[in-house]
This record gives sequence, C-alpha cells and structure tokens, in this order.
Amino acid sequence: MDRRAFVTVVAASILSVALAAEGQQSGKVWRLGIAWVGTPASTESLAALFRRALADIGYVEGQNLMLVERWAEDKPERIPDLMAELVKLKVNILAAPSNTQALAAKQATAEIPIVMIWGVDPVSAGLISSMARPGGNITGVTMDITPELLGKHLQLLKEVKPRLLRVGLLWDLTALALTASVRDVAEDRAGELGLAVRHYEARVLSDIDRAFEDISSERAQAVLVLGGPLVIAAETRITALALKQRLPTMFAAREAMAAGGLMMYGPSYADAAHCAAVYVDKILKGAKPAALPVEQPTKFELVINLKTAKALKLTIPPSVLGRADKVIE
Repeated sequence: MDRRAFVTVVAASILSVALAAEGQQSGKVWRLGIAWVGTPASTESLAALFRRALADIGYVEGQNLMLVERWAEDKPERIPDLMAELVKLKVNILAAPSNTQALAAKQATAEIPIVMIWGVDPVSAGLISSMARPGGNITGVTMDITPELLGKHLQLLKEVKPRLLRVGLLWDLTALALTASVRDVAEDRAGELGLAVRHYEARVLSDIDRAFEDISSERAQAVLVLGGPLVIAAETRITALALKQRLPTMFAAREAMAAGGLMMYGPSYADAAHCAAVYVDKILKGAKPAALPVEQPTKFELVINLKTAKALKLTIPPSVLGRADKVIE
C-alpha cells in the first residue's frame, strides 16, 4: 500500500471512529415528563404543537426523546399525583402546560428541571422569584393577560359591534387565577368603554357548556375567551356554542381561529411552544433553570375571520380590517 493510500485509510478510520462516538453520544434517549389536565383527545392539538416544536430543534420520539405523558381526564385534582408519579419514574425534565401543572411539579420535586410552556404570571403564582432570575428549578414561557391586552380585546369588540353593552369573560382557571385584582382590572377597562362584564369560570371541559348556558340567560352580546390549555382544547366547542347563540368571540390564542372564532389578538401558542422547546434543549445540554430568564411574548397579532363575521351578519369596519395581520376569507 503506498503512502497516499495509507493516509486515506487512516483518515477514513479516524472519521469512522469519530462518527461512531458521536452516534453513541447522540444515542442518549432523554425522558421528558408531561401531565395534561384533559384527555388524550382533548389535548391532542396542544400536544401536537409541543411535539412539533421539539422536532423542529432535533428531538424525535423513539430516537433521542421519550415523552412520558399522563392525563388527568378532566380532573385537575389528580395533577399532583400524576406529577409525583412522573418524578418517581426519574424523568430527566418536566414540562408544564399551565400553572396547574407547574405548581404541582414544584411541590413534587426541587431537583428535576421544570419548563413552563404556557405559564401565566409565575411570580404572583409563587412559581419563581423573578422573571429575570427565576431561582430554583423552574423556568419557561408565559402567556400573560395584561391590563393592556384586556383593554385591547374589549376595544376591538366594541369597534366591531358599536352597540355592544354586555360582554361575558370566560376564564380558563387552569391557567389563570381569577383574583379580585384581575376582576377589578377587567371591570375598569370595560367601564372605560361603557361596557358591563360578567365573569364565567372553567376548570374542565364540562364547565364550558354550563358557562354558555349562563351567558345566554344573562344576555351577553359577545364573549371574550381568556386562558390557556383548556381553551385550546375546547376551541371547537366554544366557537360552536358562540355561533349557535350568534355571539361574536374574541380569543387571546390564534390557534382558536381555525375552529371559527371571530377575532384573535395576542401572542402565538405555537411560538411559545417553540421557545419552551428551546429551553428544554438548553437544560438537557447542561443549562440551569435558575439562570434562564422566563420568556415573555413580544410579538402580538390581530387575526379576523370574515367567514365567521358573515355567519354572524357582522360587517368588520375598514379601520379594524386595515390593522389585521391576517384575514381568514
């Protein structure tokens, strides 16, 4: 064998060993634990968002990732036991779709890293010390409902329906704590626009039907849907009930628009899932949750569904249409 051929063989051998070593290292299968409040069927769309986000950054189930999932079957009181079970299974990291799971995860472990996917006001909820320096083993992404966001939601509803007087606020309590201060903010913003608001609470899917029965009997003229995972899981049901009662709807999540919501203003749940997946990746590569600032949405968009407007016999003013980032024809 001449020298050139020998060098080529040696180089090929070195490359082969390096690739084999890399393959062995990448052969690590990480175990990610996640508990859902709902059922496998009702949480399918949310789970798909998170799976897609993980896949986009290189985590593929069955190759380098195992998702260890549990479902509370619409019984939020089961979440603490499910989180404790995931901890006993020695998962490498826990993902919390909402505050309900994040709080239960925090009670279950101070060691396993926890990533919020769609958290809300985690400082007030007692999950972290501060947004910039979370401390402990929790970080992630928030989808906060701010006073400014509430005001924008109500203002847009008023612009689309100028004679609007009564608005029902449907709160997803798996994500939001409906405190007296939150109620006051909502009522203050409504009062500035000459609106009266009533609050309706939902913890599980069956609460949605009851809420709309009350919304109908109390003659609300529009519905503002606020919250997180439960709302996304129930988006088809919510929009069907609203259309049946001929009620314009405003959502804080774009994902609800495909199901027939009238308008949406707020951040994207898909973007938040992507940010959470990036944090999962960083932590699995050695980053400490305490050192990763909690991410807050910076991009907000207005989406209008003209098909739903036509079904409701509503004309969207050009001044509103002109501000839309996306219009569904």
